[in-house]
Amino acid sequence: MYNHILIPTDGSPLSIVAMEKSIDFARETGAKVTVITIVEPFHVFSSDADQISKMRADHERLGRERAADYLTVAELKAKALGVPCETLQVENDQPYQAIIDAAVQRGCDLIAMASHGRRGLDAIILGSQTLKVLTHSKVPVLVYR
Repeated sequence: MYNHILIPTDGSPLSIVAMEKSIDFARETGAKVTVITIVEPFHVFSSDADQISKMRADHERLGRERAADYLTVAELKAKALGVPCETLQVENDQPYQAIIDAAVQRGCDLIAMASHGRRGLDAIILGSQTLKVLTHSKVPVLVYR
């Protein structure tokens, strides 16, 4: 059925549940998984270069630490179930594009991800990375809600 599933996670409770269900699904189908988390780059405008540099370093360090924590949770879950698992941390302004690119580059035949189910004005303002993946991906997408 599926051989390689890409599982994006942002560490939110819903994405953790989706990640766990996706790893369970991979075990049932005999697939391996790659779990990916996207760290968005630092953006700020200020005239104080020293302040920006300190803020940037803190932002990058915290982003990497959080991402490593999310990926460790996934690795432990996969290992407990005997599912081959790779992890990937990517910095990108467009998380949906990083997800699609990773799926293609790694030869994934399914992307399994959460949808936060935003509606109305929140969906318009915040957008939906899941919707963007669904819209632009040629790789099939399984959405957990």
